[in-house]
Amino acid sequence: MKYNFDEIIDRNDTGAIKIDFVPDLWGRNDLIPLWVADMDFATAPFVVEAIKKRCEHPVLGYTHKCDSWFDAIVRWQQMRYGWSVERDWLNFVPGIVPGLGHCLQAFTKPGDKILIQTPVYHPYILVPQNSGREVVMSDLIVPSNEALRGLDGAGEANFDIDWARFERDVEGCKLFFLCHPHNPGGRVWTRDELCRMADICFRHHVIVVSDEIHADLTFAPHRHIPFSSVSDVAAMNSITLASPSKAFNMPGLTSSYSIIPNPDIAATFNRWLDSGEFNLGHLFAYETVVAAYTNGTEWLDQCLAYIEGNIDFVLQTLRADMPLIGMIRPQASYLVFLDCRGLRLSVEELNRFFADEARLALNDGAMFGKPGEGFMRLNVASPRSVIGRAMQQLKEAYDKRFR
Repeated sequence: MKYNFDEIIDRNDTGAIKIDFVPDLWGRNDLIPLWVADMDFATAPFVVEAIKKRCEHPVLGYTHKCDSWFDAIVRWQQMRYGWSVERDWLNFVPGIVPGLGHCLQAFTKPGDKILIQTPVYHPYILVPQNSGREVVMSDLIVPSNEALRGLDGAGEANFDIDWARFERDVEGCKLFFLCHPHNPGGRVWTRDELCRMADICFRHHVIVVSDEIHADLTFAPHRHIPFSSVSDVAAMNSITLASPSKAFNMPGLTSSYSIIPNPDIAATFNRWLDSGEFNLGHLFAYETVVAAYTNGTEWLDQCLAYIEGNIDFVLQTLRADMPLIGMIRPQASYLVFLDCRGLRLSVEELNRFFADEARLALNDGAMFGKPGEGFMRLNVASPRSVIGRAMQQLKEAYDKRFR
């Protein structure tokens, strides 16, 4: 079946954060919203159909995690990543970010140190800080502006790990929040990198919490390798948080889950979840996870091809028409980190340029940590015509200011 990702869908009057929050955040409502990390494509039709079918039953009561839910996750992880997950390792989690918060509550106390790699998805900073924990920001190595503008002839560049710094920063931490694949850079960490992180964290008695929500959106030839699958050390010292929500455009359904091979870590985490019935879940989460993981391969493959086409379009447009702006080509997901350092604008000036001149609502890279200053995060999971209009507006603003 051929799926239509060119369809323009009106999301007004649906409570969409991407739409409704624009006037308050940017002070105007004429911007193309390409910020919040959800898709403007229709949610995978078999997911919607599963909801409709369940609603045909007149009782929407309390439900539990049925065999089909466990089986679907186990089957998907094996089929997609060659990872043999056991049923006892699984539990429902009410969202990835809440999952990070529950890890904090289960394994740390106020004042404890939490390691993150900046720039990174901003709740990694906010959730520990708001919980009274100390955030240790281990900055990644940022590619040069010349590399991201294609001027050095070295090919595609992305973030790398400063291993000496990582080894220093991990000392005294209780948890390491790993973004895998990375957001906002779209970096897919390699097996060697994952093994090295696992060994360092194990030596320093730091539990790794691997957020793998973007895993299903990995582009060939890159290959996502689940952190817990790379070694016995990684398996026995980690918590994986995953969900079909990004890949199948169903983030409003709160359908996340944890995978914990170590029975002692699992017991501690699950005991905390049990204490507030945080793992109770809901019937639509269970139904839609089964639908996505049972029927999703063809839809996802087509979606990935379409998104990659959008990424190619953005890259070609920047290289041809806006040579001062570079980009990190994501190895996974639909988030493109635009390198605007060549424009030589302050953080405030850069935000105003995109909003007031290009009329685009994007995420300011500075929100992901200091190494993100001078970058803007662009969500390209929209119909090609929308991305084309956005790039045209950016080009017109660029020509007025920088030609």
